[in-house]
Amino acid sequence: MSDPHTPRQQDRALEKALTNKIIDDYFDNSESWLRAILRMCIFSLGHLDGQPVFVVECPNQAVAKRLSRKTHPFRGIVYYLTDNFNAGDRSVFCYQEPSEGTWRCFDTSTNSWKTLRKPQTPTAPTDS
Repeated sequence: MSDPHTPRQQDRALEKALTNKIIDDYFDNSESWLRAILRMCIFSLGHLDGQPVFVVECPNQAVAKRLSRKTHPFRGIVYYLTDNFNAGDRSVFCYQEPSEGTWRCFDTSTNSWKTLRKPQTPTAPTDS
């Protein structure tokens, strides 16, 4: 999900710092187990189907599935990060399939799992 033109280590360090800041600010009153599991993830903003989406990049399938069942704390986070009144409350919880190089993502707009090549690419869906 990182930009291929940015050195991966530098890109990940910035993403992780921002992720920790979001957890500390936005999820401060959430359950401790949720904060702990979120610290294993990387957050970013992206676009799918021309709409802004909050991307939660999970380290594995178990974490993604657990977060996909706890979507309420993520409602409105795009607005929180961007002050965009027109932004929806769409989030995707993704993990990478190591053998295929694709991403499996739970999309809160459809409450279903999708396979994506790159979650931040508007035309990324490869199946529904």
